[in-house]
Amino acid sequence: MSGMIGIVADDITGANDIGIMYAKAGLRTDVYPLEAWDPDAVAKDRPDVLVIDTNSRLDRPEEAYAKAAKATRALREAGCVRFVNKTCSVFRGNVGPEFDAMLDTLGAAFAVVALGFPKNGRTTLGGVHYVHGKLLEESEFRRDPVHPMTESNLVAILQKQTERKVALLTIETVERGPEALRAEIERMRTRCAYLILDVRDQASLRIIAEAAKEEPILCGSSALSEESALLIAAERAAAAGGGQGGAAGEGRPSGQGASPLAAGAGAEQGAPGGGVLCAAGSLMPQTAAQLAYAKRSGVAALELDSLVLLRPEEKDAHLEALIGLACAELRAGRDVVVHASNEPEKVAATKALARTLGSGNTDISRVVSGALSSVVAAVAERTGQRSLLIAGGETSAAVCGALGVRGLRLLREIEPGLPSCLALGGTPYRLVLKSGSFGSDTFFVKAIEHLKRLGDDIE
Repeated sequence: MSGMIGIVADDITGANDIGIMYAKAGLRTDVYPLEAWDPDAVAKDRPDVLVIDTNSRLDRPEEAYAKAAKATRALREAGCVRFVNKTCSVFRGNVGPEFDAMLDTLGAAFAVVALGFPKNGRTTLGGVHYVHGKLLEESEFRRDPVHPMTESNLVAILQKQTERKVALLTIETVERGPEALRAEIERMRTRCAYLILDVRDQASLRIIAEAAKEEPILCGSSALSEESALLIAAERAAAAGGGQGGAAGEGRPSGQGASPLAAGAGAEQGAPGGGVLCAAGSLMPQTAAQLAYAKRSGVAALELDSLVLLRPEEKDAHLEALIGLACAELRAGRDVVVHASNEPEKVAATKALARTLGSGNTDISRVVSGALSSVVAAVAERTGQRSLLIAGGETSAAVCGALGVRGLRLLREIEPGLPSCLALGGTPYRLVLKSGSFGSDTFFVKAIEHLKRLGDDIE
């Protein structure tokens, strides 16, 4: 189980989601966008876990394959010996092509796949995936504007995207324990390429992590990595003589993040003062509920009108007005969120107008993310704002690009799969990049308070 771990993730929020699973176990974890990958910089400061974000969820399958292959090669050349292909926890995106790219690049023929994330309401039973007790096809993801999920059987979903054989081990096998599960995995190794495992609860993940701890390639959501990271940390602590000195995680308390912040060194300094800048491009109901709670809690809300974005003669003035209003709120010491239109009628009207202009839902998503990122970058430049909360994977990637973020160091988990992080290689922005479908209704408020407690002297 020793050696550096390399992870390929298809969006930035997913990269952070899986990265924090290792960071909070005491393993230093860094995240890099594929387009900003710098092997020399990584070689000078080797973390325990390297994550590359391909930002490929909205790409065409062949583009996603190429990116995942490039990222896998980069991780292998950096010295990684174990690999994870992190996907959306409901299989949105180019799952098959990206899994295939990792296996092809590594010359491998088999991977264990676990998609369940019980702490965020995702479970798999009999190969059927559930979201907070609902069939995937009956959940909010059925209405996803880019990847509508109309099927709940994970074997069927993945098999449609790959020519490799996909098989399943059910919860009955998993709950027989690690040794029995390991034997079944070994038996299935020559019978399929992708072996999906049922996940009922956190206990299922602990069993899977133990059974698959020597597997060179794991695929799926971040949840399995939480248990795998604890096994790795315990193993390294034992090898170092009970955690006194040694390899990765040296001098870090078990269960704490690898950064000075998460390890407790100046963990939460006095609030630097002023408001926090937030942006939300996600249309998921979880983000809508978080926005509503934030508004009720006093966070100023400014709407980025999606219809105006499709009218070139009005767009620039609209964005400049938003920038001015956001700057005014922050200078007055207030928290502010700039969010995309999320009323169903406005969203439907935007899609209809886009169709008349020859654009699809993916195009709209990128237009909105690009506009939000330009607003955030302008506000940050004019106000010196360094604490940012961004909701939505595509929006988070666009904002990081606009701010010139070259990499991220994971700090502390706020809620399951939702960490804070520090920008590397430039302005040290303190960021929370949130998956649109993750988090409690109170998350925006929690994250804002968390960002205010982070010290300015984080290294």
